[in-house]
Amino acid sequence: MIRKPLLILAVVFGGAAAGVVAGEQETTRTVADGVYTDAQAERGAFAYDGACGNCHRADLGGASGPSLKEQRFNQTYAGKDLKTLFTKVATTMPRGAPGSLGENVYLDIVAHLLKENGFGAGSRDLTVDGLDGIRLMASRPKPLPTIGDYSYVEVVGCLAPGPQNTWLLTRASDPAVTVASATPAAAATAAPLGTQTFRLLAAIAYSPADHRGQKIYVRGLLIRLPGEQRLTISAFESLSPTCGN
Repeated sequence: MIRKPLLILAVVFGGAAAGVVAGEQETTRTVADGVYTDAQAERGAFAYDGACGNCHRADLGGASGPSLKEQRFNQTYAGKDLKTLFTKVATTMPRGAPGSLGENVYLDIVAHLLKENGFGAGSRDLTVDGLDGIRLMASRPKPLPTIGDYSYVEVVGCLAPGPQNTWLLTRASDPAVTVASATPAAAATAAPLGTQTFRLLAAIAYSPADHRGQKIYVRGLLIRLPGEQRLTISAFESLSPTCGN
């Protein structure tokens, strides 16, 4: 007579406890679940460039301020609540005027940091109320955008004169996506020559005759036309006095 009610209570409360645990598991989210939108990250990129880029660099690699990606990001934030990252950004940045950007701008910047650390976007903007219960994870490689017209790319090839006082990059490597503020990466400068040809726009500004026949690194905007590929030039660097592999 005593054991049966106790057994019933145990089953009831045990089931309730299991339901609470199951509910907690169901509501647990991570930054891999798409917690911001692409539009929000774009706004955040603009705000970051103006307020944070000088200290942390455009690519988040760190300068006078710490890196905000990869190993440093993982050591500092992986496994913590997303609110921890937001609070750090909102109370310490920018240097000299912490907390001056406004709540929505800081949310946008956090969205930008998440995107740059390889976490995809979702269908809703990140909000302050939505920060709780979202767990940060170790960063992952950021997917590279599809290369098309006006993609910002880097290539390596042989500098040669073209028709009508133009200059070409011949035997060039396939274009690889990069960022405007990047320095030539070792992997890019060591890239083997390929089969591509690019017409270099406004090459005269780089004294191309002095580099004729050299192996050249070029970074700029890719413009694809029927039967021709063109590159604007924002970086031009001689890698070798000859153009052998």
